[in-house]
Amino acid sequence: MTAGQGLRVERDEATGVAVLTLDREHKHNAIDLETAAALAAVWREFRHEDDVRAVVLTGAGAAAFCTGIDRDVSLRQPSSPYSVDDPLLAIGPKANDLWKPVVAAVNGMACGGAFYLLGESEFIVSATTATYFDPHTSYGMVSAYEAVYMAQRMPFGEAARMSLMGTAERLSARRAYEIGLVSELAEPAGLLPAALRAAETMAGFPTEAVQGTVRALWSAKQAALHQALSQAPALISLGNLAPQRQAELFAGRRKPGPGPGPRVR
Repeated sequence: MTAGQGLRVERDEATGVAVLTLDREHKHNAIDLETAAALAAVWREFRHEDDVRAVVLTGAGAAAFCTGIDRDVSLRQPSSPYSVDDPLLAIGPKANDLWKPVVAAVNGMACGGAFYLLGESEFIVSATTATYFDPHTSYGMVSAYEAVYMAQRMPFGEAARMSLMGTAERLSARRAYEIGLVSELAEPAGLLPAALRAAETMAGFPTEAVQGTVRALWSAKQAALHQALSQAPALISLGNLAPQRQAELFAGRRKPGPGPGPRVR
């Protein structure tokens, strides 16, 4: 086991599976700059570890898989509207040239920047208690990268609804399964065993055939993905509110309101 920078890694040489856990439970597994850098480093390490043939990605605790960027992080953006610094761009396995299968085990809330990770996993096993939502528009931010990733994994109308409805709605695990975002549902106690079962199966097959199949699957959509993502920086520069106003809206989410909270569908 290795730990640090908000991550925990457990390798099982007998099965060829590594479990990578986002280990910032006190922050709902939100990703700060150190954790973002550590994620990129771990994915690249896995490229050179022949004993790691498949990976399960999950979050610590039951409340959240990942809630995206840690809003307490101060992000300094270039003054040019033609440039956007996004610290989450390189947190996924494919961004780091890892072509070993990754199974996401989603154990709670998955929102915002979590979709960088889900978007680059082969498939998702979800706890029945998990929920999925994209808060960007509620806080005056353009959902660009996240919306693109989800539009490739969900029916367009579902991706559009989740991206545009912000914090007002959450997608239930059952609905996520019905629309194909999630490939398997499991009770919370059975989530990790279900994900491990799939990962261990793939790790037991000839590795060249598995990795070749992963590359083939991704080649079917990478051209469209890269073209769509190339538009994201300009859309973010044009559509985002000023950071101070974003922060005000984000802080306001903690104020109790008269309603029952977000609708889960």
